[in-house]
Amino acid sequence: MLSERRLEVLRAIVQDYVGTEEPVGSKALTERHRLGVSPATVRNDMAALEDEGFIAQPHTSAGRIPTDKGYRLFVDKLAGVKPMSSPERRAIQNFLDGAVDLDDVVGRTVRLLAQLTRQVAVVQYPSLTRSTVRHVELLPLAPARVMLVLITDTGRVEQRMVDCPTPVTEDSLADLRARLNSRVVGRRFADVPQLVQDLPESFEQEDRGTVSTVLATLLETLVEETEERLMIGGTANLTRFVHDFPLTIRPVLEALEEQVVLLKLLGEAKDSGMTVRIGHENVHEGLTATSVVAVGYGSGDEAVAKLGVVGPTRMDYPGTMGAVRAVARYVGQILAES
Repeated sequence: MLSERRLEVLRAIVQDYVGTEEPVGSKALTERHRLGVSPATVRNDMAALEDEGFIAQPHTSAGRIPTDKGYRLFVDKLAGVKPMSSPERRAIQNFLDGAVDLDDVVGRTVRLLAQLTRQVAVVQYPSLTRSTVRHVELLPLAPARVMLVLITDTGRVEQRMVDCPTPVTEDSLADLRARLNSRVVGRRFADVPQLVQDLPESFEQEDRGTVSTVLATLLETLVEETEERLMIGGTANLTRFVHDFPLTIRPVLEALEEQVVLLKLLGEAKDSGMTVRIGHENVHEGLTATSVVAVGYGSGDEAVAKLGVVGPTRMDYPGTMGAVRAVARYVGQILAES
């Protein structure tokens, strides 16, 4: 275990390096921070921190920089989450309140996160596997053609055309709509197939073909839409940190183009707490010089998706964690009210 003083020295090194981008020396530390000890004592503390792998000497300069291990200790033990100011919170709320639908909510969230943190923002669409059905609408388009509209509790809307085997009257369509909604509204997507499997048998023989066709389209929609979707923004922010990536920025950009990599980075939506993965904790080799801060968001107590940011390990962790948490909270409120 490190002594309190050495933890303070590590905190000061992280803060200075994040703020100045320059390796930090003992003289600068004693001048900038009230450590209450001489530069010689700070030098000894820095030597001990270096021996234990918390800081390193990047080249022949006198200064030191935090390692992944040093940042990890900083995040776990030393960094609080920096709360947003009242004007910042109002700005977030005003910006997100203008959203007209789910795509707009996700798009605005990405832009907002990228602006607030000046990192790359990644937002996962609410997962249908964790969503519930708010309503199923059936609209007549032609005598034997119907539009099926599926609306989820998170405001996601999916539309499909259904070609029925025989013409459908408005009365029979209204009957099917009412019976279908009575079974599926408020229920999880995963439960829907079982809830509707015997529905055709409750209709007259001549209507069963149409009922089965509509249900088949509904179930196909549920299966198709379990594919996860993401939106990413602020990639250009990485160009501000070119010197933070050891060789080139290209592996980072290539990794960010792969949806599977991004979904793994964000982690399981059911783990709704704040996660911070630093440097080599990211298994994808293109991202070992980056850190990821992610958190779940949802319309109730349960997270339906994740959002977060990707940036260099030399990151303002308290500020980034505060911004990510605040945005997630507001997005959750919007989904709950939608």
